[in-house]
Amino acid sequence: MKTFKKILLWTFVSFALIQFIPIDKVNKPVDRTTNFVDVQKSPTKVKELLKRACYDCHSDETVYPKYASIAPISWSIKNHVNEGRRRFNLSTWTTYNPYLKDNIVDGTIQALKNKNMPLPGYLVYHDEAKLTDAERALLIAYFEELQKTKKY
Repeated sequence: MKTFKKILLWTFVSFALIQFIPIDKVNKPVDRTTNFVDVQKSPTKVKELLKRACYDCHSDETVYPKYASIAPISWSIKNHVNEGRRRFNLSTWTTYNPYLKDNIVDGTIQALKNKNMPLPGYLVYHDEAKLTDAERALLIAYFEELQKTKKY
């Protein structure tokens, strides 16, 4: 029993101490001249869907939930955001070359068709990011049109 109390105490102390290791939740300022929805002049509905379902991980407009301040959960969230931005950042759309844009658009179409995005783990805590079949079809059609016309 004494060992269990020590383990419990050290677990609690460790949990309390890691709260002093914060994550950086400050977003870079967004330049509307490089931001995807602004540059592409995306239709209002498409813009709303992208902001709702994609921008938390794939832009510099992340809205961190309250629980993103609790370590080690915060570390996992920050890792997901960093990974999403590393794959592509819609806030810096115009900085990508045409080849990368083609790949991003193609990957987005495939992820939407396969229902890989938004990530299922993200959807558990973000009902607003869930896409209906009609919303998903609208985004797919939008990106397929971009892909066909190469107007990016």
